[in-house]
Amino acid sequence: MAGFSSGLPCSARSSGLPFGSFLSAADSSAQRRAGAPLNAGQAVELVSHSSLHTERVGERLARLARPGDVVALWGELGAGKTVLAKGIATGLGLDASEVSSPTFVILHEHFGGRLPLFHLDLYRLEGKDLGTTGWEETLDGGGMTVIEWPDRAGAALPPDRLDVHLAHIADTKRSVALRATGPRSAELLEGFRDSLGA
Repeated sequence: MAGFSSGLPCSARSSGLPFGSFLSAADSSAQRRAGAPLNAGQAVELVSHSSLHTERVGERLARLARPGDVVALWGELGAGKTVLAKGIATGLGLDASEVSSPTFVILHEHFGGRLPLFHLDLYRLEGKDLGTTGWEETLDGGGMTVIEWPDRAGAALPPDRLDVHLAHIADTKRSVALRATGPRSAELLEGFRDSLGA
């Protein structure tokens, strides 16, 4: 799966979708060429030109995920969090149509793919309700946990997670900034960064 680049045209192996991604100063081209390991706090920044490109970010992350990985999706309403979550479902071999936007159901569990997907949507969460969701069990559930509206979890968020910040640029164009918060998420981010050249 391609459609990603570092400002270069897509490779012949790609889907032909120009992604127009750019690595930030936090992850310079020199570091990428050298294959330098990423540490917690380092980031990869991309530009998505469509919903399909945003889904592809999720697919790519899911293909690299290991059981226990946690991804927190940050952004305003309509920024593309659920679109990216659908891409993660696709990348895990699950039915993306079953991943929905904010509802009154906080935890959605999806099975039948390479890994289970535990999709938490905390949009309608009241602070006192978090402990009743059973969400902490998902962290040991042998799957990938994706959290939308993670700000509502406060200090309960896992300390080692991949934070993905999505923001509107224009129409369907989004900035996508991925930042590791610990050693495990740094490995996921490093794999993602290295896959951009594939």
